Amino acid sequence: MRAPLGTFDDASPAADRLDLLTPPVAEAVAAGWGGFAADRLVFVDTDPAIADTAVFVEHYGAGLLDSSANCVVVAGKRGAEVTLAACVVLSGTRVDVNGVVRKHLGARKASFAPMDTAVGETGMEYGGITPIGLPAAWPLLLDPAVVDEEWVLIGSGRRRGKLIVPGKALAALPGAVMVEGLGI
Repeated sequence: MRAPLGTFDDASPAADRLDLLTPPVAEAVAAGWGGFAADRLVFVDTDPAIADTAVFVEHYGAGLLDSSANCVVVAGKRGAEVTLAACVVLSGTRVDVNGVVRKHLGARKASFAPMDTAVGETGMEYGGITPIGLPAAWPLLLDPAVVDEEWVLIGSGRRRGKLIVPGKALAALPGAVMVEGLGI
């Protein structure tokens, strides 16, 4: 299938591949959100061994780096209170956890959430966490550059597979907030 970001050996409408998504991602894809229906999302079935962005881009073409985004789970702490949030930035950048994220969450300290927390709270696999299907109560911090992309390649909730979605669809997800300077 010719997908929005290129030709992939095994690309299909995400709604046809719900069986390859984790339950929270499959539910969100099936339901759609903010006017974005599942038929606008593409699932690319890939080998889990090439799930990491750098390896994926090397395998499928360097041009994908500019349209790829990473989603990371962060924990902001103030006293005993911990706030979990997700941050999405273009793959060529990194999340400003100690500056922008910490301030946005009103936390004294912010860091990447431990792997077992990220996996347990999202219901997704480490290395495949995606903004689609996250807990609705979480803040979802988006770098505006991600939303400005016509199409974005993101995780699918599993290390096997990627999703290609309109950048603007991410801004319509529950809890989504555009945060200037998030990706540095």
